[in-house]
Amino acid sequence: MSSAIVTAFRREPRLGKITLGLLLALIILVPIGNLLIPAGSALHVSTYTVTLLGKYLCYALLALALDLAWGYLGILSLGHGAFFALGGYAMGMYLMREIGTRGAYGNANLPDFMVFLNWSELPWFWLGSEYFVWALVMMLFVPGLLAFVLGGLCFRSRVSGVYLSIITQAMTYALMLAFYRNEMGFGGNNGLTDFKDILGFSLTADTTRVALFAITGLTVLAVYGLLRSIMDSRLGKLVVAVRDAEMRVRFVGFRVEHIKLAIFVLSAMIAGVAGALYVPQVGIINPSEFAPLASIEIIIWVALGGRATLFGAIIGAFVVNYAKTWLTAAFPDAWLFFLGALFVLVTIFLKEGIAGLVAQKRKPQDTPPPSETPAAQEEAA
Repeated sequence: MSSAIVTAFRREPRLGKITLGLLLALIILVPIGNLLIPAGSALHVSTYTVTLLGKYLCYALLALALDLAWGYLGILSLGHGAFFALGGYAMGMYLMREIGTRGAYGNANLPDFMVFLNWSELPWFWLGSEYFVWALVMMLFVPGLLAFVLGGLCFRSRVSGVYLSIITQAMTYALMLAFYRNEMGFGGNNGLTDFKDILGFSLTADTTRVALFAITGLTVLAVYGLLRSIMDSRLGKLVVAVRDAEMRVRFVGFRVEHIKLAIFVLSAMIAGVAGALYVPQVGIINPSEFAPLASIEIIIWVALGGRATLFGAIIGAFVVNYAKTWLTAAFPDAWLFFLGALFVLVTIFLKEGIAGLVAQKRKPQDTPPPSETPAAQEEAA
């Protein structure tokens, strides 16, 4: 893992190196500021800030997942919010079972909402949820399985473009409606909450919060290194070729649907990991995470930061979510207007995102445009 991260860092452009360097600095300095610096000091990092930054890191991991599918493969998925939520529910189910007799009803076998609904036994899909390993497997398996089934059907039928986007959005909306139902066994509109501890460690303890933050940050770096190594490999070049000239790749003899399916499933699994890391830090998971607007926000993160760069997805996730945190506190009614305006501005003026804008500014000013190069002039002549 460390070698992949070092290799990725060396190959990054300057903005990518700055982004990774800041991430690494956060992972090191935030725990020090929270645990070692006294609360009265100006350098102290509050537990609230640790949790907030941990949430941003989860969103950055989710943005990386979408950048893989959309930026490099060209699949505009409006369903990554569903993969994120499914991973979160997998972890939430384990955390609910960890409560045990400390719940409001003192039932060691059933979560409180099941006791309230007069359920007598756990549903079959909750079996094994008391084990942490089960949660780790499910956070990968369930989003991956859904992506495998959906992608297999769509890619084999050569569904693409806006039609595929609509299908993924319909899937997300259908799951949201299903999870709102109490009969589904996932807590209905209240979702899963009131978590006590994870692996025996209290979720309210500062050390646990800091540990979750650090694990999330290291996961972001590890996934970044993995995706960068993939995109720098032969498979990565093939993925980009599928995005830019799918029919040519198909005519050469490659099974394009297999390539799409593999990358789409990997992207969904990464989103599931982000959701699983999100839940113990935020303390709740409910069906609102399936809302289509949540998936659209993820697209804005990646578009603002810059598609097909990876580091741009991280930048976009941090910038937009920090703006959301500030605006929803200062001007609660203005957030959706700001989000819509941001989407329009990015579409019209920042087509390559922040990463593209920085790259363009760093180009030598005396470099002639392509139409004025000697080769272009000869062709015109």
